[in-house]
Amino acid sequence: MKSWLLLVLGLPTANATERMRAWRALKACGAAVLRDGVYLLPEHGAGREALELVERDVLAINGTAYLLEVKGEDERFVPLFDRSEDYAKLREDIAQCRSELTGETALQVARQARKLRKAFGQLSAIDYFPGEAKPFTDAALEELETAIGRALSADEPGSHDAPITPLAPGDYQGRRWATRKRPWVDRLASAWLIRRFIDPQAQMLWLDSPGHCPADALGFDFEGAAFSHVGNRVTFETLLASFQLESPALKRIGVIVHYLDIGGYQPAEASGIERVLAGLRESISDDDLLLQAAGSIFDGLLIAFADEKTHD
Repeated sequence: MKSWLLLVLGLPTANATERMRAWRALKACGAAVLRDGVYLLPEHGAGREALELVERDVLAINGTAYLLEVKGEDERFVPLFDRSEDYAKLREDIAQCRSELTGETALQVARQARKLRKAFGQLSAIDYFPGEAKPFTDAALEELETAIGRALSADEPGSHDAPITPLAPGDYQGRRWATRKRPWVDRLASAWLIRRFIDPQAQMLWLDSPGHCPADALGFDFEGAAFSHVGNRVTFETLLASFQLESPALKRIGVIVHYLDIGGYQPAEASGIERVLAGLRESISDDDLLLQAAGSIFDGLLIAFADEKTHD
């Protein structure tokens, strides 16, 4: 038997700030309005917590609040939680972003796409009776994210499921390593990792296309390369796993690189790092100098994250 939560509120008319706070909290948890002052949610843990918080806040300002549980399969309530219009609006924003995407605008559109992905996540969290609109919108977002990846970096590799074989850095010294020219986050971080922890004397080759990779070079971050995307790992994370580089600081850098390359959980530092790297990429045309400058950023992150761990 389905349970519903009913919150009946009476707010002091003079306290506009608290009224707005309660309204925002109810909107954020996706509560339906039955009538003025009467709100409804299907029973679930997060929704109950949200309504209980509103109830406490209202009682604290001498308002009235009653949280009631209603038992029963009342299908009349379900249409109140229809999110199809919200998904449609989100798809309009996605389409607008897609229409603005060019090689020159790719970074700006990528930032907007991450905001849209966050908005999609928030909408999905309050979509208690999902229909076709949710996967349809998710697919539109994925198409946009794929297009951005292609605009930012030609020949962006796909991901393949394969076992990762443990390797010894000692077997990979003084080698030539090759990746696509005009590197972005994953390639910059991977090249830094190679020189910093795997092959300090590595010679970096910046390829016009993956097909130009010399036979004796170790390719990374392109289709068919020795090191690339595996499963849900970006190339930086594949290198970490391959060479068993498991320090917490490197893993935190990996989370940032993962987000900036393919999305997912957003670390607090990500947007700042993206802006700095984007500025470097725009202002430095020589890829060796770009790697040198970006390497200083990753060195700083490594030290900062290691210090945080030390002081925990």
